[in-house]
Amino acid sequence: MSDTLQQTNGYAQLAADVLARAKACGATEADIVVADGETFSVQVRVGVVDRLSKAREKRLGLRVFVGKRSACTSTSDFSIESLHRLVDETCTLAKAVVADEVSGLPDASQMAAAWPDLDLYDSTKLNPDHQIELAKRAEAAAMAADQRITNSEGADFDSSSGRVVLGNSHGFIGEYRSSSFSLAVSPIATDPASGGMQRDSWYEVQRKFLKLSTPESIGQEAARRTLRRLGGRKVATKRVPVIFDQETAGSLLGNLCSAVSGYGLYKRASFLLDQLGNRIASDLITVYDDGRMFGGLGSRPFDGEGLATRKNTIVERGVLKSYLLDTYSGKKLGLASTGNASRSVGESPSVGPTNFYLVPGSKSPQEMIASVKDGLYVTELIGFGINMVTGDYSRGACGYWIENGELAYPVEEITIAGNLKQMFQDIEMVGNDLVFRSRVASPTLKLAELMVAGN
Repeated sequence: MSDTLQQTNGYAQLAADVLARAKACGATEADIVVADGETFSVQVRVGVVDRLSKAREKRLGLRVFVGKRSACTSTSDFSIESLHRLVDETCTLAKAVVADEVSGLPDASQMAAAWPDLDLYDSTKLNPDHQIELAKRAEAAAMAADQRITNSEGADFDSSSGRVVLGNSHGFIGEYRSSSFSLAVSPIATDPASGGMQRDSWYEVQRKFLKLSTPESIGQEAARRTLRRLGGRKVATKRVPVIFDQETAGSLLGNLCSAVSGYGLYKRASFLLDQLGNRIASDLITVYDDGRMFGGLGSRPFDGEGLATRKNTIVERGVLKSYLLDTYSGKKLGLASTGNASRSVGESPSVGPTNFYLVPGSKSPQEMIASVKDGLYVTELIGFGINMVTGDYSRGACGYWIENGELAYPVEEITIAGNLKQMFQDIEMVGNDLVFRSRVASPTLKLAELMVAGN
């Protein structure tokens, strides 16, 4: 490893050199991740900067195998001496741990041979003053929306950009760059009549800065969502139709995502164990995980092990077609990786979604609400009362009571309960309003019936 390579940031060559040294130290296989990036984060509260951070960092993670024994280490010191020491120590650690017969790299034949430009990177450089201004504008728009908006938990603007280089002893070396920009606002409203206070928020995340909505529109939406919660009340306990809005439906889909993750499955800790090929949901439900979505928040050309990402059909018309797997969990289950290895620097791969989404239907949220005579429209879920082994589901919720097809009044301090196995079967309407604000996204969903516990 030459000093010239260090100075020119030749990470691909650096990765090759570290892998060669690992081989010389007795590693039978090895892989390496190098991540380099910068982040900026600012929070403005009531027009004043409350928190600001800016960082540029680089890290290198190494995993070596000595037979079926392995170890992972990481460093932010890229000097020749430090990297030599890292390799030597990692190989020593690997020789000391217990062998795992399932461990090892994927076969060389499985490595991604080529990868497309998925439009994940924006070269736009925003100066700190501009980013602070964006947060201030969003909060100001929320505060100016209505005199009942009396306070704020703040507005946050975050940006990040960086690149990832992944290499392994099969000769694979891959690299991609990515960026993200997000803006969020959380206003507080006070009810003049009762003095009661409510908080809500709104946010947006994009790969490209110019695709972000204006700060004013995000602030105004946050204010609208907050104001409509004023005057919240409890309701009587009953079984009724329940509609989950985009955000809470995304949370529900996240439970499905966890249930199809290979690590939960081979540990026998998922209610979808041994369900491949079986009907697990309404025939209105089709779910994809698409790592090649153009500009997607979870897109990448290869996964954390160097396998090509792809579009996987997880559920098709209610039938479970695939799990999410990396090489290790796939071997444990006797299945092939689905290209869903997720990787943090210095850690072994795990399983993670790319762009995991429920295919939208034909109904607007307004049509779905209009179909309910007496029921609940959920806009916030609270707590984590979910048993992934059995599917039992119980969470606190806030939202709006529906009467005769219209949102009648806000409700709070309620609990919704059921079982995920039945809940996915009971989906009887799927909205047309799919929007990606994270790697897991869903349109609005209507369930035929759930227990709502109130007074």
